Amino acid sequence: MFDDNGSFLLAMLEFFIFFAWLMCLFWVFGDIFRSSDLGGFAKTMWVLFLIFLPILGMLVYVIARGNGMSDRAMAAQAEARQRQDAYIRSVAGSNGGGGGSATDQIASAKALLDSGAIDATEFEQLKAKALASA
Repeated sequence: MFDDNGSFLLAMLEFFIFFAWLMCLFWVFGDIFRSSDLGGFAKTMWVLFLIFLPILGMLVYVIARGNGMSDRAMAAQAEARQRQDAYIRSVAGSNGGGGGSATDQIASAKALLDSGAIDATEFEQLKAKALASA
């Protein structure tokens, strides 16, 4: 298959260039679909351009819209982080681990008292602690 070391190195270089081009193509496709300033028709045209003329299409896209690619990626990451933080806050506050309002803490302590898990003195301690933290 390989006659000498030069042909092997050339094949490795070709593979590297192909892999780098493929990764760039996926990055451009991701940016097209992430972009909120493009309409459906414009996205369709860019995708068709990239499918039928992939190398030229990718170069034209990077030249035409490349300056905003990092801004759109950073905005998407910031939005994902905000959603993750909101989810973590909602889950951490819902299991009664010291989070939530004093009313929520007293209600969960009352539920424990009603179920028999704690007695009246422990309920009063939890209620005082919840009121003191508020």
